[in-house]
Amino acid sequence: MARPPICRCGRVRLWAREVQGPENSQQIADWYSLSHIVHGLLFYGALRLVLPRLAWGWRLVVAVGIEAAWELAENSPVIIDRYRAATMAFGYSGDSILNSLSDIACMMVGFVVARRLPAWGSVLLVVALELIALAAIRDNLALNVLMLVHPVDAVRVWQAG
Repeated sequence: MARPPICRCGRVRLWAREVQGPENSQQIADWYSLSHIVHGLLFYGALRLVLPRLAWGWRLVVAVGIEAAWELAENSPVIIDRYRAATMAFGYSGDSILNSLSDIACMMVGFVVARRLPAWGSVLLVVALELIALAAIRDNLALNVLMLVHPVDAVRVWQAG
């Protein structure tokens, strides 16, 4: 899909702080990395319920497949255009390959952390990560899904500040 391997700026950074900046979704990590950790926490719980007899390592392989499929879909012209039209990602142009691979790694971190935590700990961590992102950038996984599926003008106005 002609995604750049790294940021078109030519630099590789650990963290891209600016959500509306040109390096968001281009560097190793950004505020949306939190939502990929949440993916891992949620995938672990869902796959443990749906495939309880499957070894956790194989459930991780399934989760990586799901996350990789999402990364491909997220970087398709249809979803990029939807993000631009319906969410606060007005100038979103897709992820760099580096960022997509990092997003998958973040999901894996969430999955492994969920394996070690009790269920209530995973729930608390999901809530905490969602609240941190909400406070920092007025966006998180829940709002992102809402705005992709059923955009709400009041949310879009609030997110724009």
